[in-house]
Amino acid sequence: MALPPEASKPRSPARPRPKGTRASRGSVTAETAAVLPALMVVLAAALWAVTVVNAHLRCVDAARAGARAAARGEPIAKVQELTRTVAPPGAQVDVRRGADMTRVQVTTHIKPSWASALPPIEVKAAASSVTEPGTLAPPGVSSPLDLDAAQPPTPHSP
Repeated sequence: MALPPEASKPRSPARPRPKGTRASRGSVTAETAAVLPALMVVLAAALWAVTVVNAHLRCVDAARAGARAAARGEPIAKVQELTRTVAPPGAQVDVRRGADMTRVQVTTHIKPSWASALPPIEVKAAASSVTEPGTLAPPGVSSPLDLDAAQPPTPHSP
């Protein structure tokens, strides 16, 4: 069986191959293999961004809950415990309560578990609230309700 005369001729670049020939079958595989690492990097970056945003939202929620509790006059230890239950694991809680304002700051470091070579990212959130009147008692007063009893009587003019 002899080959047709067209099959034995070498193809020139000016003459394109007819559609459906075997020469283009591997190009899609090669292009996919070249693009796949870049797609994996983009996917990893997107997952990392979602993890950081989730941690930030948890820090914001924890700071708000802590600021509300501290402004109501809850003990600082209880405020820190409440804040840590809402915050991401390992978060640091800083509570500053003043006569006018209460501020809670939550700080955590997020590091991807799949990339130990990357440095951790610090995520912070803070919330402030107006301190409720009477929550800061002077020394020697056990609760804000005892404020009236702790104050010396004022002289009344007749």
